[in-house]
Amino acid sequence: MALDKILIVGFGKMAQAMVEGWLASGISPDRFAIYHPRRSEAPAGIALHNEWPDEHFDAVLLAVKPQMLGELAPQLEPLIGPDTVLVSVLAGIDLAGLRRVFPRAGGIARFMPNLAVALRKSPNALAATGLDDAQREELTRLAEAVGSAEWLDDESQFNLVTALAGSGPGFVFRFIDALAGGAADMGLDRAQADRLATAMVEGASALAGASEHSAAELAARVASKGGMTQKGLDVLDDGAALQELLRECLRAARDRGAEMAEMAGDKG
Repeated sequence: MALDKILIVGFGKMAQAMVEGWLASGISPDRFAIYHPRRSEAPAGIALHNEWPDEHFDAVLLAVKPQMLGELAPQLEPLIGPDTVLVSVLAGIDLAGLRRVFPRAGGIARFMPNLAVALRKSPNALAATGLDDAQREELTRLAEAVGSAEWLDDESQFNLVTALAGSGPGFVFRFIDALAGGAADMGLDRAQADRLATAMVEGASALAGASEHSAAELAARVASKGGMTQKGLDVLDDGAALQELLRECLRAARDRGAEMAEMAGDKG
């Protein structure tokens, strides 16, 4: 069964970015409709509902805050029957939890992008239950239209993947800010440092994406023995300081996903 008609429930930053990317990829706006009780505008060609629509949808994209699930579910459940696939972008809420709340859903999928979907450059994590082959293929196409599709057979890793690929841009932005801040502390004009750091990371990311070599090997190729780059890498590598810091960063984000799931369950 194709996913030709999709209702988007909630239209915050992530849902807006997803729609922007899908429209930019050439997907017709008439495939989408939006439910939002207070919103007055939607992208051109997309129907906006301030009340629950009385029509069938092949898929419902759930894009609200996780803590809203308990309050929203009784209103949404009548729209999600055996012929509807529920697609959730809620952090922390696993497939079993979604199935408890929406027991009649024909299939349930988790879809975790990041805001780069608007630029069609997001790594998108997917996990599902109850999908037929055509539905899985259609979700893969929707993910690939705005970046890449990474299906997880082991859903227990979903919070970790969310921390890495979903929260990751925030960590990279912090790195850019810290790099520019360090240069400014040493005397470089801050605005110039910001421009240089941002452009450098953009170029380095493009190189990594286009290269057949791993990031570790690229770092080694950039550095020459006894040179400037190697001296800087020595600081980052001393005691595996950077590796340990980022491991703790990912652990904290991953564990918060589990906490959010528990909080949503308590309110459900």
